[in-house]
Amino acid sequence: MVDKEVSTLNIYDLLNILPHRYPFLLVDKIIEYERGKRVKGVKNVTINEPYFPGHFPEIPITPGVIIIETMAQIAGILLLEEAKEKDQLAILSGVDRVRFRRMVRPGDQIVIEAEILQRKINFCKMKCTAYVENYVVAEGELLIALYKEDSIRDIYTSDSDNR
Repeated sequence: MVDKEVSTLNIYDLLNILPHRYPFLLVDKIIEYERGKRVKGVKNVTINEPYFPGHFPEIPITPGVIIIETMAQIAGILLLEEAKEKDQLAILSGVDRVRFRRMVRPGDQIVIEAEILQRKINFCKMKCTAYVENYVVAEGELLIALYKEDSIRDIYTSDSDNR
C-alpha cells in the first residue's frame, strides 16, 4: 500500500501491485503517484527487449501495441491497489483516439503520464500520454475494467461455455 498522497514506487512495489511478470512486466518504476488521480511511470527500452529480433532486426522499433500495453499497466496502477483489496484485476477493455507521433527505439526512456478522466463503478476512462525526451511519442484514451479474479478464471475453465 502507498500511504503518502504523492509518492514514488520502485520495482518491488510494482511487483506487489501489478500481476504481470517477465517478459510482460513493462513498467520499471513510478516517479509520481497520486492515489485515485494520476500517475507517471517509466519504461526503459533496451536492445534486449524480446520483440526487437522480429520488429525489425535491422531497424528496431518498439511496436505500438507494446506502448499501449505499457500505458495500460501504468494507468492500471491507479485502480489495482484498491482492486487487489477486492480480489479484482484491471483489464484493458478499450483504446480510443490513440496516435503514435514518433518512433521509440532501444536506449529510449518512455515516460508515461496517466490521469483519470471518468470513473464508474467497474470502469475507468484514462488519458495517457507517452514521452521520450519531452517529445510526445503516443497519446490516447484507455478504458480499463475491473473484474473479479474468479470470474476471469471461470471463463477459461475447460467446461466453460464462455469462450
